[in-house]
Amino acid sequence: MKILVADPVAEEGIEALRAQAEVDVKIKLKPDELKSIIADYDALIVRSETRATADVIDAGKKLQVIARAGVGLDNIDVEAATRRGIVVVNAPTGNTIAAAEHTIAMMLALARHVPQANAKLKSGAWQRSEYMGVQLKGKTVGIIGLGNVGSEVARRVQAFEMRAIGYDPLVSPDYAQNLGVTLVPLDKLLKESDFITLHLPLIPETKGMLGVKELSNMKPGVRIINCARGGLIDEEALYQAVESGKVAGAACDVFTTEPTTDNILLKSDKIIVTPHLGASTIEAQASVALEVAEQVLAVLKGQPARYAVNAPRIPAELLVTLAPFMQVGSILGSLARQLMEGQLNRIQIEYCGELATYDTGAVKASIIGGLLQGLSEERINLINATVIAARRGIKISEKKEATCDNYASLVSLEVVTNVGTTMVAGTVLRGETHIVRINSFWPDIIPTGGYFLFCDHRDRPGLIGAVGDITGRADINISSMQLARLQSRGKALMILALDESLPEEQRQEILALPDVYAAKLVKL
Repeated sequence: MKILVADPVAEEGIEALRAQAEVDVKIKLKPDELKSIIADYDALIVRSETRATADVIDAGKKLQVIARAGVGLDNIDVEAATRRGIVVVNAPTGNTIAAAEHTIAMMLALARHVPQANAKLKSGAWQRSEYMGVQLKGKTVGIIGLGNVGSEVARRVQAFEMRAIGYDPLVSPDYAQNLGVTLVPLDKLLKESDFITLHLPLIPETKGMLGVKELSNMKPGVRIINCARGGLIDEEALYQAVESGKVAGAACDVFTTEPTTDNILLKSDKIIVTPHLGASTIEAQASVALEVAEQVLAVLKGQPARYAVNAPRIPAELLVTLAPFMQVGSILGSLARQLMEGQLNRIQIEYCGELATYDTGAVKASIIGGLLQGLSEERINLINATVIAARRGIKISEKKEATCDNYASLVSLEVVTNVGTTMVAGTVLRGETHIVRINSFWPDIIPTGGYFLFCDHRDRPGLIGAVGDITGRADINISSMQLARLQSRGKALMILALDESLPEEQRQEILALPDVYAAKLVKL
């Protein structure tokens, strides 16, 4: 086995690899240099500097595994690796403690003005009264995201006797309770928290999630910490909120563009900044290196990797049957996540018909992946889906039925929360995904990669026209519409396929119409 280490990795990891394989450490390779030598190696290990592009991956004829000694995968073309049957692994837990401790350090520094007071005293001024701080004891800390790092932060704030509240729709109340965290809606967290700390990945759904509106809804004097990802907070809005006094202070370890020395957040004396130091501890780098080394060696021995981030190979003879239902599963998970309300307790998956005779582990993994999309740093696949769901306290049950009414095969997903149950089902018809069940209704939707408005209402004359009038005045085109109902003038479900996203103002207009019970915008 021959392994190429293309970026600096802690010596502990190198030694572990060299005990079982031939290892070459060649850092600062130019893209053409990497491409010219990669064909000789079975494994490639990188951090953030080296890019494993599609060209590099295609040149790596012997590559079996690409490892990222860290969490982010922006510099690895995962899709290209997956097409080649190359396993991609990362180390999502190796720097968890370091990131959590840095968050606590920033929180304390923010509460007591430590950097500002240090700079002032070293400049020759003794000014105690200028730096009156606050205690953590008795304060409310709002934790947005209870993944690996957020959970460790939650455990640590208990030592300061803080009240911890959290927002993460896809962890169970029991899991949060064990952390000492009370789950609340995001708007409640914003209004009640004295300190707010973010622990989410940066994806389209979370980009700019704390903007002008959210900052204006926060408690006056709140303090905000972001050691997760740059871009989660609107930086201009945060700067203005701090300077106006609405936000007492902020501490940021990450920025929209990195490296940076001219970010607007650096211009405020009330904002503490550090250059992405969350994972920068000796222990974290050693842990990450060992975590990656263990997985690389496992893959090269034909064993499963603990944190594989792409789907494993499926035998060619099964791929034709399973691949379309993996797509169905991913869409069902995403749809259920967007339709459900409350905190997730458990899910049940049912496979009916011909599909029930196969190993459906890949379909299950796709469902969980769609459900957790954007709320987990890790990509969900056959290897880690059950582990990640269990880590979040999600109970999963599966059922198989050899017979199936109306369809050759059907996948059904039932999501149970503390508020109620959401049921969705889908199948494959003529090579396309079809959503054929939403709760008690049986529509037939073909997900087109666009927006859909799901409107629960009472079937009555004029309602469809009233909804169309609202979308029309907003210049939003309806490409198709379906109406599913249980009986005439009874409960019904209207589904509109929209060419553009429906603004919140128009959604509220629709909700205000008589006999409309719910109106949810979904992207599929």
